[in-house]
Amino acid sequence: MTRWERCEQQSGHDIWVVRNAWMEIKVVPALGSKMISLKHLRTGREWLSEAAGPLGNKGYATSFADSDGSGWDEMFPTINACTYPDHPWQGTEMPDHGEVWSIPWQVEIADERLSCHVHGVRLPYRLSKTYSFTEEQRLRIDYTVYNPSPFPLSFLWAAHPLFAVHEGMEIIVPSELNEIVVSYSQHERLGQTGDVRSWPIPFEDHPEICLHQVEAMTAGTAEKYYFRGELPEGRAGLHDPSTGESLMMYFPVEQVPYFAVWANYGGYQGGYHVALEPATGFLDDLSYAMKQGMAATVEAGGRYHWFLEVELT
Repeated sequence: MTRWERCEQQSGHDIWVVRNAWMEIKVVPALGSKMISLKHLRTGREWLSEAAGPLGNKGYATSFADSDGSGWDEMFPTINACTYPDHPWQGTEMPDHGEVWSIPWQVEIADERLSCHVHGVRLPYRLSKTYSFTEEQRLRIDYTVYNPSPFPLSFLWAAHPLFAVHEGMEIIVPSELNEIVVSYSQHERLGQTGDVRSWPIPFEDHPEICLHQVEAMTAGTAEKYYFRGELPEGRAGLHDPSTGESLMMYFPVEQVPYFAVWANYGGYQGGYHVALEPATGFLDDLSYAMKQGMAATVEAGGRYHWFLEVELT
């Protein structure tokens, strides 16, 4: 099958599926267009963390912590809850992890592509994405934000794919990157929000903390950090030395200049996964990013385009 088909239901929601000789993708448009499966058919490996219970969330403006804790969500137009700082939406409250992960998206099928779109609730925008294959082993997702208002609109988008991992896997980033900025660190193992640390070994006197290697679930840690500054190239991934398999992500640094990692090794709600998060803004708070001049902006009546490609080898 190379055409998207609505072929099953889970937890009462339609699932759209496409597969070729290399990979299989499953998307649930009613749940924020969540991708719930990214499977390498040649090896049988499921790259996305699966829900321990029923799929779903508690609805618009609820806590992301109360969702199913699985798959790949889109974070937009913020990650942390905050208020929009500028006219004419000054003071407008933005929900936890943004608006679009918790509401249904509309679906269109054309030319073996799945397109989903959603409209903003508290801010005026239309966010759309289209899935296609550039090669059998490479999935492409094209994104567009349209701003119908007569005012510039700033936003923060980040991919939030919870990848299934095991101890000893490696996080791959461009070799030029050598510093991170802490966004969240459980029990402040890496420090407080805004602290700058070295990559991949943040403390010279604790070489056992090596961030580019996936730790065991028993580590009981959970951390989110951004690489400091804009990226030299849009490339990041995971490698499993035990099997030789890799997942690589590619994206345009002109539109997506930042990159973050969420590494949960049993410390947050007992989860065990790593999220690789290309982002259009720096740190998780849209208000903060705007004040630092590190948020993306779509002009009045304009569109902002970017893409993300995922390759399985």
